[in-house]
Amino acid sequence: MSQKKTERESGPEVGAEAEPGFTVAMRELETILHRIEGDELDIDRLAEELKRATTLLELCRGKIRRAELEVTEIVQKLEQT
Repeated sequence: MSQKKTERESGPEVGAEAEPGFTVAMRELETILHRIEGDELDIDRLAEELKRATTLLELCRGKIRRAELEVTEIVQKLEQT
C-alpha cells in the first residue's frame, strides 16, 4: 500500500470547510475513543467530544451507504452486459 496520502485522506486545505474523508474521520473517531477510554478527556469537554464523535460517525455511515449503493449499481450494470 502506498504511503502517499491523497487529498481526501489528508483532509481539507487550511481554511477550507469541507467534510473530512472517511479515513480522516475514522482516525479522529479513534482518537476521541482512546481519550475517553484512557481517562485523558477532561470532563468539561466530554459532551463536546461526544457530539463531534456522533457527527463523524454519521458522516462515515453515510459514506459507507453511498459506497454500497454505488457498488450495487456497478454490479447490476455488469450483470446486464
